Amino acid sequence: MFSPSESSRPQQELRSPKALQRRCWELAAVRKQKSKEVALLTDQMRETETYVSISEQVTEALETLSGQLFEQQLHLIQEKLTIALQEVLEQPLKLKAVAEWKRNAATVEFQIEREGNTEDIMKGQGGSVANVLSVGLRMFALMTLDETEHRRVLVLDEQDCWLRPDLVPRLVKIIHEAGQALGFQIIMISHHDPTMFERYADCIYQFTPSKDGVQVQRIETDWQLRD
Repeated sequence: MFSPSESSRPQQELRSPKALQRRCWELAAVRKQKSKEVALLTDQMRETETYVSISEQVTEALETLSGQLFEQQLHLIQEKLTIALQEVLEQPLKLKAVAEWKRNAATVEFQIEREGNTEDIMKGQGGSVANVLSVGLRMFALMTLDETEHRRVLVLDEQDCWLRPDLVPRLVKIIHEAGQALGFQIIMISHHDPTMFERYADCIYQFTPSKDGVQVQRIETDWQLRD
């Protein structure tokens, strides 16, 4: 049961012009806010519809661009490593990179071409070609890494193992020049005579096993003294 005074309050408020005016203002503000929200959602839907309508074209364009950049990288690798092969081995060798796309991924097969004839990289030169190519490919791989997370340090362990002694200085020269150009710190481990490195190495350490352990000696060369 409600008292007459309680039941009459809503009617009195509705009959009040000020109350009605205040209520109209409130509803008008809500309507204005809802209209803004509808307009914003409408714009977002239009943008989404536009994106969906061109998504396939964008995907195709990005795939085409990725393929073009990949081909450019391969061309650069072929060019630079062909120069390195010819300078180190003094033979008419060319590096050929054959790319193939399978399941949205690229596979690359490297071949050596000599005067139009294809040779196996591992067998054709008894490993000397592999010595040169592996250095270059490692440098290219390191160049793709984020410098803020990966230092440009390359350690080459017996990278000249299949080269004739007279070819070793040529490989060291290529490594030295590439390291300077790309900003790499390179540590090269070799069993060859230290004199083969003296012209291009910033410093040389010789490790000699003995009964007391391993002796380490820094070798000063005439080339370093000239600098």
